[in-house]
Amino acid sequence: MIVWLNGTFGAGKTSAARELCELLPDSTLFDPELVGNGLRMMLPRKRLEEVSDYQDLPSWRRLVVDTGAALFAEVGGVLVVPMTLLRQDYRDEIFGGFAARRIFVRHVLLHTEETILRERIASRERLAEREEDGASVRNWCLDHLAPYQSALPWLAADAYVIRTDRLTPRQTAERVADALRDEAGACGIVQTPEPTAETVAAGVLLFDQDDRVLLVDPTYKPGWEFPGGVVEPGEPPSHAGVREVVEELGVRIDDPLRLLVVDWEPPQPPKFGGVRLLFDGGRLSSGQAQKLLLPAEELRGWRFVTEDEAADLLTPNKLSRLRWALRARERGRPLNLEAGTPVGDGPHAA
Repeated sequence: MIVWLNGTFGAGKTSAARELCELLPDSTLFDPELVGNGLRMMLPRKRLEEVSDYQDLPSWRRLVVDTGAALFAEVGGVLVVPMTLLRQDYRDEIFGGFAARRIFVRHVLLHTEETILRERIASRERLAEREEDGASVRNWCLDHLAPYQSALPWLAADAYVIRTDRLTPRQTAERVADALRDEAGACGIVQTPEPTAETVAAGVLLFDQDDRVLLVDPTYKPGWEFPGGVVEPGEPPSHAGVREVVEELGVRIDDPLRLLVVDWEPPQPPKFGGVRLLFDGGRLSSGQAQKLLLPAEELRGWRFVTEDEAADLLTPNKLSRLRWALRARERGRPLNLEAGTPVGDGPHAA
């Protein structure tokens, strides 16, 4: 099990984590900041200058999961992870990565009111060995107060919240230990095994009466998606699309699905790629849309979007696939894509 102690800078996560390790038998402290420090030493300066925070590095997020999984395999027990995580898509990527490795995560938010945080930040500055060190720490912590407040709504909904305004690190750790015994903070995230080879996936485009397309927001990976999933061995792709729509949305499609695009996604390590199909699932009535049911452990939301709005939600490869699927829908014939680009269709493809 992993106990992820979240909270803004100055909330006392690391101190509480050390105390928690003393309270929990067979527990190990895993600080992902060490992964960030290692990347700072290994990555070229040019790459580091392209990001403002090492959390924005895909390699950091991947290594946090890989390192945590390796530690868990080495020592077992409980990994206590004190790390601020304010972006929900990063939370999805990291927690989803652990879930794919069958590692259970408990998410605990150590919440402190801003006035108390400012007092702690000022105290840390006074305790710094040099004045410039204290100013640097202070500015870093203060700069993250606003992002924390912005992230608080989703954090409070996702994690078990412990108020630490007047608690010592030991008292905080005791509250966390009590919460763990009560099974609080459990992340019921879907455990989707990571592919070990190329896969075939079937997505289904569902439309409203204004021809906006339905997208869903997975809990286990960043970004928005089309309803659908991996085709199981021996399963017809169109049947997989229908099955996934029922499982994810509670909607049963009676009419046959119409193929829009076949796209070959090239392998990009550590991803294996494979064949991606998009089908036209037809229009949903307003009554059907109001009855959509989302499995909480898999999807947190849905929305109908225009093609332009989808550009802010989908990854570039999925956006390209969607755009060509919409063109195929308009033309009434499917398109063959490779890496998101039509092939074998001559000059009329564009």
